[in-house]
Formats: sequence, structure tokens, C-alpha cells
Amino acid sequence: QVQLVESGGDSVQAGGSLRLDCVASGAIYSEYYMAWFRQGPGKEREGVASICAGGKTYIDSSVEGRFTISRDKYNRLHLQMNDLRPEDTGVYYCAAYGRAGICRTSPPRARDRDFTYWGQGTQVTVSS
Repeated sequence: QVQLVESGGDSVQAGGSLRLDCVASGAIYSEYYMAWFRQGPGKEREGVASICAGGKTYIDSSVEGRFTISRDKYNRLHLQMNDLRPEDTGVYYCAAYGRAGICRTSPPRARDRDFTYWGQGTQVTVSS
């Protein structure tokens, strides 16, 4: 059974930083395409960043220059968030494809059925 567990969410003031982590248990391999999504209050879930097996990344324009996605040798997914803004508030989710060999360079979409595995989310609150 594959599980994704996020951590690192917190309440911070604008301008602060957080690092979110996503730990995968079960058969999530480094070859799987993974992404971070967020869902703000009253908003749809949106893709923030993604990473391919070869290290190619996508960063949404709303967070470009402030957020960085990475994956370490233990196949843990990270999202480094700097210069946080109130509009970054929301629940952040990590997600993974259920099959290897795919790399997307377009924005990750929550409705993409290839995102087989999802974490339970971690809350990020940014106050002004």
C-alpha cells in the first residue's frame, strides 16, 4: 500500500519561510513524476510545482523565484517556500503518478487521473 505523508506546515508571518516534506511509503520510486498542489480557502486545488525523474522541474509563475521543489536520495519530496505571502495560505498536498517513465512540463492539474497517490495535506497559514 502506497502512502504519502506531508509535514512542515505551520503559521508564519509574511516574508517568512517554510519547508514542506513528503515522505512516501510503499512502491514510490524515484522514476515517478511527483508534484505539490495547494488549495486555498474557497479555491480549487492548484498545481504549484512538479519534478520529473531526471530532475526537470516546473514552478508555477505565482511562486517562481520563491518556491523550490526537490527530491532527495531517499525519495522524499520537498518544497522550500521563501518570502511567503498571505495568498500562499492553504492546504498543501503532495501527489505522485502511479507509473514511471512520464515527465510533464505543463502545469500539474489536480484532475489529472494519472496522479494516483495523494497525501492528506498540511496546512500553511501566512499572516500579514
